[in-house]
Amino acid sequence: MYRRVWSRRGERPKAVVAHRHEWFYVCTFVEPKTGWNLSLLADGIDTQVMRWVLRELRAHFGDEEEVWVVLDRAGWHVSPKVEVPEGVRLIFLPPYSPELQPAERVWPLVNEAVANRYLPTLREMMAVVEKRCLYLQGDPELLRRHTLFHCWPIMKPSS
Repeated sequence: MYRRVWSRRGERPKAVVAHRHEWFYVCTFVEPKTGWNLSLLADGIDTQVMRWVLRELRAHFGDEEEVWVVLDRAGWHVSPKVEVPEGVRLIFLPPYSPELQPAERVWPLVNEAVANRYLPTLREMMAVVEKRCLYLQGDPELLRRHTLFHCWPIMKPSS
């Protein structure tokens, strides 16, 4: 990802990079109308992790209301091996349409914490990202401004 940085005229800015082969993932749920969000960090991503994050989401809301989750068609989202908890409904976007996914707009906000920084270990990077996710959780208006598209359906409760 390219970013703008300050530098003296005529000088090329330098950034320290560390090529790594360790990964972690941020799984984020966001409610565009309110900016409510929940982020979970995982050391891998597959159908088992997908099952775990859906269970965590279900536990957060309790059994009172149905939860709709809008997803792209990543393999771990659409696999028949994913166990979807009772009360969670998965809604899949059309293929090749990540711009319709509100959570995609969250990633630049999360990346701000680690952009142009050198963190010597993956654990340190996870700690910085975790802190950033908690900050975003405490600022729902920021998330709302980034994820509430003009075309996003606003559901009214049925009476």
